[in-house]
Amino acid sequence: MSRLPAWPLERCRAARSLVRECAMVTVQLSPSDLAEKVGRADIVVAAVGQAEMVKGEWIKPGATVIDVGTSRVIRDGQTLLKGDVDFEGASTRARAITPVPGGVGPMTIMTLMHNTLVAAFRRADLSVPEL
Repeated sequence: MSRLPAWPLERCRAARSLVRECAMVTVQLSPSDLAEKVGRADIVVAAVGQAEMVKGEWIKPGATVIDVGTSRVIRDGQTLLKGDVDFEGASTRARAITPVPGGVGPMTIMTLMHNTLVAAFRRADLSVPEL
């Protein structure tokens, strides 16, 4: 699994604050009670690799959903990009949701560019500017 989806959260002061305040962060690989766990989450980050695995009705009303997954599916003879979350169903319940395509892709591109610039600064023996 890519480390990129978690990297901004690790650096985010708000996320660190949540952890300090004893918020629970759960990572599940193949739980039998996934719907129940998702239904209790205030923030859902889906990075499963299976199109629309997280059903809209699982989402807690008012939750924030970050869909990292991108899968190609064929429907009615058309190839579509779908996320790991059922966008149509989840968008009626979530307070905020990232679309697929177009959601976390720009964040990933920004992170890769940032890392490239940091590597270039270090290779040139220059100090890396703070963000």
